[in-house]
Amino acid sequence: MIVGTAGHIDHGKTALVRALTGTDADRLKEEKARGITIELGFAYMPGAGGGTIGFVDVPGHERLIRTMLAGATGIDFALLIVAADDGPMPQTREHLAILDLLGIARGAVALTKVDLVDADRLAAAMNEAGNLLLGTALEGAEVVPVSSVTGEGVDYLREVLIEAAQAPAPHPADGGFRLAVDRSFTLQGTGTVVTGTVLSGRVAVGDQVTVSPPGLAARVRGLHAQNRKADAGRAGDRCALNLAGPGITREAVQRGDMVLAPALHAPCDRIDARLKVLVSETRPVGQWMPVHLHHGAAEVGARVVLLGDPVTPGAQGLVQLVLDRPIAAAAGDRFVLRDTSAQRTLGGGRFIDLRAPSRRRRTPERLAWLEAMANPDPGAALSDLLARPPHYIDFDAFARDRALSPDQAAAISDKAGLVAIRARDRMLAIAAATWPRLEAAITGTLGAFHAENPDLSGMGMERLRLRVEPRLPAPAFASVLRDLTARGLTAFDGAWVKLPGHEVRLSPADEELWEQIAPMIGGAERFRPPRVRDIARALEEPETEIRHLFKQMSRAGKVDEIAHDHFFLRATVAEMTGIAEAIAAGAEGGRFTAAQFRDQLDNGRKVAIYILEFFDRHGVTIRRGDLRRMNPHRLDLFRRPAEDGPEAGVSRPEGGEASPVGRPDFKSGWGRETVSGGFDSHSLPPVSSGRMP
Repeated sequence: MIVGTAGHIDHGKTALVRALTGTDADRLKEEKARGITIELGFAYMPGAGGGTIGFVDVPGHERLIRTMLAGATGIDFALLIVAADDGPMPQTREHLAILDLLGIARGAVALTKVDLVDADRLAAAMNEAGNLLLGTALEGAEVVPVSSVTGEGVDYLREVLIEAAQAPAPHPADGGFRLAVDRSFTLQGTGTVVTGTVLSGRVAVGDQVTVSPPGLAARVRGLHAQNRKADAGRAGDRCALNLAGPGITREAVQRGDMVLAPALHAPCDRIDARLKVLVSETRPVGQWMPVHLHHGAAEVGARVVLLGDPVTPGAQGLVQLVLDRPIAAAAGDRFVLRDTSAQRTLGGGRFIDLRAPSRRRRTPERLAWLEAMANPDPGAALSDLLARPPHYIDFDAFARDRALSPDQAAAISDKAGLVAIRARDRMLAIAAATWPRLEAAITGTLGAFHAENPDLSGMGMERLRLRVEPRLPAPAFASVLRDLTARGLTAFDGAWVKLPGHEVRLSPADEELWEQIAPMIGGAERFRPPRVRDIARALEEPETEIRHLFKQMSRAGKVDEIAHDHFFLRATVAEMTGIAEAIAAGAEGGRFTAAQFRDQLDNGRKVAIYILEFFDRHGVTIRRGDLRRMNPHRLDLFRRPAEDGPEAGVSRPEGGEASPVGRPDFKSGWGRETVSGGFDSHSLPPVSSGRMP
């Protein structure tokens, strides 16, 4: 158990910790010279059954509230110090308000300096301390009179702490590993050491970790837990980690950073949260109000964006916090807001969504989404989210942002019976009940399209995606179509999607004519096929009939009209798209010239220009002057969507493959690749998130 002191300056916090533990938590020369605590101090005492109780001694001066907040991170038990002779003072009340905002509900009041007061004053002080707690999370906590000078009450207080330490810890020991750094220093012969409280999960010697938000990779070379050398530390322990890795120095790891499991590294700088404003405030928190955000041991400037009405004193409301720089956090974490002058605490609350959007953040749909996200139970929150538009979620991001371990994510997936859709490095999830509706929507839309357009081969994938609900991201929708095709419910005809059995039939005469034309625009001449007039002359057929047949085949998706009366096979257009993509991949900055494209096709500058202008019109290429680059979002326009690799696909709970959340390959590659020193490439608002079975 970690005990945190709180209270006004010179009320005897450090002296009481010394009386309980025998350790002087003031370690700096200036602290000893001035007789006040300036930095965080740490001490330990034996608990029951060989356990250890750790103490975090915080400063009481009003100018050092930020240091007090850093020390309050992860404490299990609050020891509020009130001097019997002075009674509650300004910092006593502010510290108590901070403890309340941080949700610390276990604690006691140590009424110190009782050797300096008479019985009447002691009785009055006991009454004041009890009244002080009314309406807070610590209401009803025991008030213990003590004297650090005479030792009165110290043994009893020690017994109170030892008994409290035997209660089950509130920390999620099975979550992903996170440690909030409050100190970083160098020991000769050891290297860089960071200390802090383990907020969730477990860490062991030899583990690979990441320092977030800077994104520094490190290995745990050594470890102390609760002031003892150990092989592992768990949630609720104060740990010292000896870190080794490129760039790991005392200066590189700062107070406020998090050491965490690599899969959890995804810093955020725009967070939706629920804010409670202290009743002591004199005015509401308004739009774009500048504040200091305190989270864990971090302090960062921020602005408050209201998601509803101004939040009045004593009230709660939804807000968006726009940070000056990214922090490492998890959904559900507590935070505190102070004013920009650092003179008073304004309020605090819980983070809800770490990937908050900058637009459409107050719509009814978004607010309903936040209501579901605010549920502290991950399983219940997930079920509620999947029942709301857009009916899918990025499950990887959901698990990461809630600091879930792979085992926890697998358990939630199995219990919910999610349908998992892998697409590239993302795994999206939908509810099992949504999957049949999605299948029916796709096949129903294709059936209606075929009825209205019998002369067309099928629909383009993007057009089909935009007409189906839930509207999935394109890579995920492609995975769904591949799954449906593998099960015989849909089929691909080049780039078109159709129902199996649907065919565009030509008349016998047109079939015979097409059999003569197809070889003329394919084979070795596919990059420079003859025009309509040349084909008509060679076959001695009217131009109008040749042109009409080409138009039919174009509607069927067999050919594309690159320029007037100049048709290419769809397979050739797909091949040319791949050639342009390969040229761009090898070109500086991904930009290439028409001459480079012409040389690869060997079809002459004029025809190459026609082809590139066709690509420009359809957004496959983007032209700037004489240079072009590929548009990755349009590469599948003229070809069947490519496979995303062995991890792509759909998993349904009703037979076949088990949900990939619980599979070994999911655990080993859980989350996604992160970008060193910043955000990962898929830090998106949940409204644009994913799915799974």
